[in-house]
Amino acid sequence: MAYSMTGFGRGESYRDERRITVEMRSVNNRYCDIQVRQPRLLAALENRIRENVSARLARGKIDIFINYEDNRADAVKVRADAGLAKAYAMAFREISEISAVPDGLTAAVIGRFNDVLRVEAVQIDEEEIWSLLSEALEMALDKMCEMRRTEGDKLVRDIELKLKELIELRGRVAERAPTVPADYKQRLQQRIQELLDDKAREFYDEQRLAAEVAVYADRCSVDEELVRLDSHFVQLQEMLLEKVPVGKKLDFLIQEINREVNTIGSKANDLELTRLVVTMKSELEKIREQIQNIE
Repeated sequence: MAYSMTGFGRGESYRDERRITVEMRSVNNRYCDIQVRQPRLLAALENRIRENVSARLARGKIDIFINYEDNRADAVKVRADAGLAKAYAMAFREISEISAVPDGLTAAVIGRFNDVLRVEAVQIDEEEIWSLLSEALEMALDKMCEMRRTEGDKLVRDIELKLKELIELRGRVAERAPTVPADYKQRLQQRIQELLDDKAREFYDEQRLAAEVAVYADRCSVDEELVRLDSHFVQLQEMLLEKVPVGKKLDFLIQEINREVNTIGSKANDLELTRLVVTMKSELEKIREQIQNIE
């Protein structure tokens, strides 16, 4: 059961006129990269948020957005900077005296100036807020994991189809490979006939030709590569069923499969085998692209 690294989740918790909303989105990444954006009031809870998320998500770039609303009557306090207010009042009176214009100064006017009035949030109870936040966070995580699992199932089905194609191509390589030495022998015989013509029988050495073909057959044999491919294909199928993160292991395994296919290509010296190898590499690249998004 492979999980995709692409997902989205949203959770909300409401209690005692307080509401917390958590939204999460994730995309593929080699590591677990968590970015938390929350009000400054909740900054002390960031480590707990990271711990809870990393306990459930092994890989991916994960962006978390947290919104906190406190609608209680005593949630905030407005404080006046008395010294600053007096300084503004004195300055206005001085301007009024200099210009001989009534200042018309009121408390409401002074309150409009910067920093005279300060809105301060009441200190929160960290454990109470964490209880509220953790509910919303777990809800968002549940929905994200569900989406990542659904997307992961789609990826697995697609990879399995491409793996089936690879297995079929491997079978065609296994059928074609044994015929290559015989074709090589036939080409040699034709070449000898073309070069020597009527004297071919005089200079023709069947044993030497057989030895040459045997060396060629050994050099272009892909039996070992085919056996290793079978093993890798079985391993790939088993990994796709595992319930733990396998993205990195799958990526490594695809590299190993690609190495075997490249070796077959380098030994091929046959047009049909070369075409099969090119098709296999194309399918492998498609699988590799899908694996990049598996956790």
